[in-house]
Amino acid sequence: MSDNASRATPDLPASFYSELENLLMQSPGGMREYALLQQLKECGYFPFIKHRPALPMELFQAHFLLFHALYHLQQTHLQNRTGILRISTLSIRLYPYQPGEAALMTLDPVRDYYLELDNLDAMTESGVAELLENFWRDYVRPDNRAMALAELGLSDPVDETTIKQAYRRLA
Repeated sequence: MSDNASRATPDLPASFYSELENLLMQSPGGMREYALLQQLKECGYFPFIKHRPALPMELFQAHFLLFHALYHLQQTHLQNRTGILRISTLSIRLYPYQPGEAALMTLDPVRDYYLELDNLDAMTESGVAELLENFWRDYVRPDNRAMALAELGLSDPVDETTIKQAYRRLA
């Protein structure tokens, strides 16, 4: 977070984890990242989001902190054998614990990235801009179009205006 506002503390408060867990428990069918971020913001979290629509750096910070907390919850549930937390932007869902399934979740470089707060501290506005640019570059490549559309909750046929509206709505 080098060239923007920093978070209040290096760790999220216990109340954040409790609220996050409650929201997941109240949604047995899972939640999308955007809906979860919105509900947590309504509960008073992510006060650094000051703009409407939020600036890319603000969104990155909120996304990172949410996924940091989610991966901590995932580890806690696995260690306590109380559940399996599946995490993606399109569906965040807590499942009943399954020992065989838990063994398959050992290596995850994405989890490792989000659990390391130095990755958040090292991110700059230009780094976020580069991430977005890479997303849009990959989006226009025909082989990744379907995957990018799915990330936005869309499928072909769809026009560019609808795509940009979906992106802005999710952002």
